[in-house]
Amino acid sequence: QVQLVESGGGLVQPGGSLRLSCAASGSIVRFNTMDWYRQAPGKQRELVATITSGGSTSYADSVKDRFTISRDNAKNTAYLQTNSLKPEDTAVYYCSTFIAVDFRRYWGQGTQVTVSS
Repeated sequence: QVQLVESGGGLVQPGGSLRLSCAASGSIVRFNTMDWYRQAPGKQRELVATITSGGSTSYADSVKDRFTISRDNAKNTAYLQTNSLKPEDTAVYYCSTFIAVDFRRYWGQGTQVTVSS
C-alpha cells in the first residue's frame, strides 16, 4: 500500500524558509514522478512543483526561483525547499504521486505552512 507522509511545515515570517519532506513507502520516489501541491483556504488545490524519475523538474510560475524540489532515492523521500516565503504561500502542502499500475493518484495528509509576521 502506498503511503506518503509530509512533515516540515510551520509558522514562518515573510522572507523565511522551510524545508518540507515527503517520506514514501517502498521505492516510489525512485521510480515515479513526485509532485507537491498546495491548497489555500477558499482556493483550489494547485500544482507547485514536480520531479520526474529522471530528475527533470518543473515549477508553477508563482514559486519559480524561490522553491526547489528534490529527492533522495536512498531515503525514499522527496523534498520541497521553500525560500523567500510570502504571505500568499500560506497553504496546506501535499505530496502526491500517480501510480500507473493502480491507475490512481495517492496523497499525503498534508502539512500546514503559514507565512505571517
